[in-house]
Amino acid sequence: MDVAHLELLRELRDRGTITAVAAAGFRSPSAVSQQLRTAERSLGVRLVEPDGRRLRLTAAGRLLADGAVEVAELLARLHRDLDELHHRPAGDVSITGLPSATEALIPPLLQQLADSDITITLSDDDVAEADFAGRAADHDLVLAHSLAETPAGAEGLLVQVVALEPLDVAVPSGHRLAAQARLTPSDLIGENWIGVPLGFPFDTVRIAIENHSGAQLQVVQRVKDNRVVEALVAAGFGCALLPRFTTRAREGVTMIPLAGVRAERRVVALARPDRAERAAVRVVLDALTEIGRHLR
Repeated sequence: MDVAHLELLRELRDRGTITAVAAAGFRSPSAVSQQLRTAERSLGVRLVEPDGRRLRLTAAGRLLADGAVEVAELLARLHRDLDELHHRPAGDVSITGLPSATEALIPPLLQQLADSDITITLSDDDVAEADFAGRAADHDLVLAHSLAETPAGAEGLLVQVVALEPLDVAVPSGHRLAAQARLTPSDLIGENWIGVPLGFPFDTVRIAIENHSGAQLQVVQRVKDNRVVEALVAAGFGCALLPRFTTRAREGVTMIPLAGVRAERRVVALARPDRAERAAVRVVLDALTEIGRHLR
């Protein structure tokens, strides 16, 4: 039984289409189809079957795809034990995630790993909450955030909390609310609101504010980048939610705690279980958690 064939079936299960598998592996769809046919001949069973205009795994294909996870975890543990035998975890760890978390966590991580044999390949990605989990197929660690206990779509992944971060209300410094020590949902009735796109975690707090106060906020803009939000608030275009520890101090913006609704995000690291078994990944996870614990 070829491990590469098992991994192919796992990829097809997770990514859904031959085209997506091919794109992730920088191959042509025909090459992936050929590998599937080779796997079927080798194993003597049908692994895929038509499903409309697509292919889906047969019962045998699903069985082997699930088994591929166990095989990958075992191989990763062997690599980890080998690294520990030499007393020095090594290798590249690829990380992607939301910009505000990577900005706060990655520079101290790189400083901490400067004298190690671990290298970090970094990218940033600000997407809807449900889309972060899919990034774990292409990266060792995904830094995501959620207001729920577990991010949407993270079933089957390792989910490790890296930091807990309150969300404060950002108001223009000359605003009528700027002198208050804390705000409640009723304080925000009638205010212009700079929100995030629908489906992004912070929008659930906006909904909670409206439900609690019984009045809708006037959403004037929906943008993803916290720096753009800060600039709009500073220019007096409205109020917004911003994370307390990872928001830069900006002239013209006053941050005020919000009471009456839950307003705290969980910054989490997502990983496929087999990738999380690697010694280098475990070192990075532990370091990120320690850095997040002291994030202020």
